[in-house]
Amino acid sequence: MTKTLIIPGLDGSPAPHWQHWWAMTDQSALLVDQANRAAPRPEAWEAEVAGAILLHPGSILVGHSLGAVLIARLLAKWPQLQVAGALLVAPAEPARSHRLASFSPVPTLPLGVPACVVASRNDPWMSFGQAAALARCWQARLVDLGFAGHVNVASGYGPWPGGLRLRDALRAAWAPCIPGQTPSEFTLERRA
Repeated sequence: MTKTLIIPGLDGSPAPHWQHWWAMTDQSALLVDQANRAAPRPEAWEAEVAGAILLHPGSILVGHSLGAVLIARLLAKWPQLQVAGALLVAPAEPARSHRLASFSPVPTLPLGVPACVVASRNDPWMSFGQAAALARCWQARLVDLGFAGHVNVASGYGPWPGGLRLRDALRAAWAPCIPGQTPSEFTLERRA
């Protein structure tokens, strides 16, 4: 079974966040516990996620907010990591907060794995236009959730079964990607 590595953002994803719910209810999911969630350091977080990938090669990475940006940084830095796909939900622009600034700039290289960016039209952490531009740069599929805020608890997202369907579509559509191979297009239904 393909493992799902869940990568939270700033301050983590405590209950009842959808990432926490997934980790507690899906036996294939593992929440990657980054150190110092309140004052993150990119190098430490990258090393922790890379270590989880090395323990679980061929995993699907699911990042929210700063976790999505962390995944992009990691895949840009270490394209040889064996990752089956990436679901990047509501990426955060590091320039919007001094707490995230060390994660700038957001990489704009193709991710080299099948990927999907899930974005909202009223996300306070990144404009929809910027998320769409990153999806193009990353060669990722863009899913428009409409006006869904930051796709977190404050925006009404608890368990978020639509996100599980997006993850499962990535899992079903792709075999583990060969490093350097460019993924082809696939179709995902828009669901909140």
